[in-house]
Amino acid sequence: MSKASTSISLSFVVVVLSLSLIHLRLDFSSLKSSSLFHFRKEPDCSDRTNYVVRFTHYKLAGDHRAYLESYVRLDGWQWIQRLNPAAKFPTDFGLVSIDECVKEAVINEIERLDSVRDVNVDFSHKRAPLHKRQPKVGAFVNGQKRPGKIFTSMSFSHGEEEYRIPLSNASINWGRHLMMQARFRSQITSLFGANALWGKGYTGKKVKMAIFDTGIRADHPHFRNIKERTNWTNEDTLNDNLGHGTFVAGVIAGVDAECLGFAPDTEIYAFRVFTDAQVSYTSWFLDAFNYAIATKMDVLNLSIGGPDYLDLPFVEKVWELTANNIIMVSAIGNDGPLYGTLNNPADQSDVIGVGGIDYNDNIASFSSRGMSTWEIPHGYGRVKPDVVAYGREIMGSKITTGCKSLSGTSVASPVVAGVVCLLVSVIPESQRKDILNPASMKQALVEGAAKLSGPSMYEQGAGRVNLLESFEILKSYEPRGSIFPGVLDYTDCPYTWPFCHQPLYAGAMPVIFNTTILNGMGVVGYLEGSPTWYPSSEDGNLLNIRFTYSKVIWPWTGYLALHLQIKEEGARFSGIIEGNVTVKLSSPPVQGEKIPRKSTCVLQLKIKVVPTPPRSKRILWDQFHSIKYPPGYIPRDSLDVRNDILDWHGDHLHTNFHMLFNMLRDSGYYIESLGSPFTCFDARQYGTLLLVDLEDEYFDEEIEKLRIDVINSGLGLAVFADWYNVDTMVKMRFFDDNTRSWWTPVTGGANIPALNNLLAPFGIAFGDKILNGDFYMDGEQNRYASGADIVRFPAGGYTHSFPLLDTSESGATQNVLLTNSMAKEDSPILGLINAGQGRIAVYGDSNCLDSSHMVTNCHRLLMKILDFTSGNIKDPVLFSRSGKLDKPLFLEDNQLPSRRTDVNFSTYSRVVEKDLVCGTDSRFEVWGTKGYNIHVSGRNKILPGYPVFDIGGRSNSTSHDSRPIEKKGDSDANGFFSRMYRDEVDVPIVWSQWLAPAVIALIGRSFSALELLKDYTETSTTEKGICYREPTRRSLVRKI
Repeated sequence: MSKASTSISLSFVVVVLSLSLIHLRLDFSSLKSSSLFHFRKEPDCSDRTNYVVRFTHYKLAGDHRAYLESYVRLDGWQWIQRLNPAAKFPTDFGLVSIDECVKEAVINEIERLDSVRDVNVDFSHKRAPLHKRQPKVGAFVNGQKRPGKIFTSMSFSHGEEEYRIPLSNASINWGRHLMMQARFRSQITSLFGANALWGKGYTGKKVKMAIFDTGIRADHPHFRNIKERTNWTNEDTLNDNLGHGTFVAGVIAGVDAECLGFAPDTEIYAFRVFTDAQVSYTSWFLDAFNYAIATKMDVLNLSIGGPDYLDLPFVEKVWELTANNIIMVSAIGNDGPLYGTLNNPADQSDVIGVGGIDYNDNIASFSSRGMSTWEIPHGYGRVKPDVVAYGREIMGSKITTGCKSLSGTSVASPVVAGVVCLLVSVIPESQRKDILNPASMKQALVEGAAKLSGPSMYEQGAGRVNLLESFEILKSYEPRGSIFPGVLDYTDCPYTWPFCHQPLYAGAMPVIFNTTILNGMGVVGYLEGSPTWYPSSEDGNLLNIRFTYSKVIWPWTGYLALHLQIKEEGARFSGIIEGNVTVKLSSPPVQGEKIPRKSTCVLQLKIKVVPTPPRSKRILWDQFHSIKYPPGYIPRDSLDVRNDILDWHGDHLHTNFHMLFNMLRDSGYYIESLGSPFTCFDARQYGTLLLVDLEDEYFDEEIEKLRIDVINSGLGLAVFADWYNVDTMVKMRFFDDNTRSWWTPVTGGANIPALNNLLAPFGIAFGDKILNGDFYMDGEQNRYASGADIVRFPAGGYTHSFPLLDTSESGATQNVLLTNSMAKEDSPILGLINAGQGRIAVYGDSNCLDSSHMVTNCHRLLMKILDFTSGNIKDPVLFSRSGKLDKPLFLEDNQLPSRRTDVNFSTYSRVVEKDLVCGTDSRFEVWGTKGYNIHVSGRNKILPGYPVFDIGGRSNSTSHDSRPIEKKGDSDANGFFSRMYRDEVDVPIVWSQWLAPAVIALIGRSFSALELLKDYTETSTTEKGICYREPTRRSLVRKI
């Protein structure tokens, strides 16, 4: 890479890279170490914290040090010299130690420098010491944070004895964790037919395999080709003293007959990035990643992960690795069977994410599930994992000699990494860089995989890895593009769940299907024109599709999201709509070629459509007002779960509320998701608006519209709240030894002050009690887990009170013993009332609907509530005379729960100091507007032969216009661009619209993570993944 091209490209791209995530719109200003936390430990100049300073150019570390020492005038900081194998190569970051008492001033001065990109805390990734039969241990014990970075508990055997920290589905991982569970013994290579390739002479020869783990011993008898061992930790050893790294290496390249690896002649490069205490730092990873790039690794295995996809130094370095043609394989995590629990970096589209199965082809219970949650709540996640492999009871190497059996996705990951090494060796060495790259290898794996019967695509991806099928694909591979998944078939259930579980119909919110574009032609590519929908018959014209997608594909991958909506004239249509969406890709010519490489990709659609259901059967789920971790400390909903303090599973109908979704569908309801404000839906279409576990604020326009929707339009409203108590939130804060900061919850389990504002027009409010206990209703036992009480309710309504324990004053998270002497008092927790033409039901706890920490479900109660809110059917138990209020419940305003004044809530909110706008998950006619009756939309074009039915597309909301709200934090340039593109205001304006082509033209064929754009988002109003390469003139084999 030339210095000139590096300088030019970095200067153009540094501003935009962090905005270019996959189908994602996030404000990364919240990632500063100071932005998550609002309590600070008193400054102590004896305290020092390490920070990663990222530069805009690659230079030797000494040059970066000299630069900082020349321009940073303040004292209180010092350069940390990193003595590791990467020190002889240019680097793009430095490590500095800063005194706590001058931290903010020094960081601000460093970040103002022209050659400095940003400053981030050097996060620690820590594992717990292993103790035999130790009880379940995660990042938090009894509500107290353990030292080091947040991690999920993990387990694996050590030597002959089993040392285990059991996996908890309720545990959170902010760090990178080693994902294994000790089990029994099985051979693995024969199940994939590796011996067939060995018989052809393919054994992984001349393939450089980087294993990022706990190291390996130089004289280990199971390995014939340990090329290099490097240590990136602060311990003076290269050996593996834990057994994790050795086991992973054995699965990939072991030669012992009892525990054979897939590619015995693979060249092993062992990167020791974890200490014996299972601790690592971001800076260690960054140095090791840079070294892997400099030494031209072919494949890299990461049996690590966490949900910290906003750890930008780490995430962007992964982009750089894959951009330099290193094929990364990573475990998706051991946080199953919950949905929405994918770990990073396996959730990145340029990484091969691997899940685990057992020998019966069942998804392993420990294996994390998709979808990806980067895009939630204001988009829709991608399909992950990419593939699955056997991950239970797999044999691998012990630390010194012999074999053992382990289970976990960090076993499945090296299984796939070994398969990849074997496949790489199939291609002649002189042609490998022409054919093999992260995209082409993923294409070979997903297209060759065997789809399993039973699991959905968010559990299995493309299916079980099939080594021999992928071998056949690679033998005749020509560089091309493709789409994954390549088919959306509503008749293929349960594989295409949740799509196959609810058909489309006219008048519904758009259904979003988010696919990944794989570009095997080059690290960078472009979409030529807009994606196009080609229906197979006239009926297909009833399907209206809009697209959001990556205009620039980098590195190797992008996204294509389909927004599917049935036109109004299809309100009575019933049948199947089939057709194809085509996308044209191009990539710059490589060396020896004169014209761009081109490929046309086809996404096959087979959509089931039914007549528009009656209003009483339609439910609208509010996704817009949900806030999850990251980037803020959003606390758990149940305070009974002390080892899982963060709310990180997405809070989506298709993640941790998927059981609720299935139950409602099985009961005959149709449930749609609203990712935009309340002004963006037509209340006449829905029986009930369902609000569950919501953390955000509400626009004034939303509050007024909801009042009118309920009273005048007959909308039902069902609210499931959660705890909120400021004293408890303050007690839940903890001091993080890595960031030297106090972490405090942004809100409670739900944002009760905001909900009270929303419900104020109806005379309803929740209090700040935190109620716990079991109660019986209609003969059914229910668990109330950290729920709120009702403190305001109108006369004439019905409330239900039960004897529950108020734990708010006892300090639920402070290890206070709860004694039998603590009295239980009757507290109202359920209320129902008619309000004008509509009906309202409120309940103070949502844990009974959330599969994350559910003790007992309240589905039966919910069904009775929906009978009332949607159909005015009154259950005799819920509406018994004893529950009717003769006089209202009332609590003075000054006694209601109040907002925290010490939290800058706008950092996390989509409402506070933001514009009210309907996004790309709302009806097409209000995209980019403030909503119904504020924007006058035209009717869809009438198709010949189809009658038009008014399904309520006109306004039912208040007629006054929304007041303009200045959106703080936007640069003048962004404001200017948003005015230029007023028809695309929901789409982030990315500088790459003009810069990317210029950058790529200037830098030629050398790419780094800071030199190219990850993403470009554009919408199209035009209306499978089988792809084919268009002919090009190719005179020479591509060379790198």
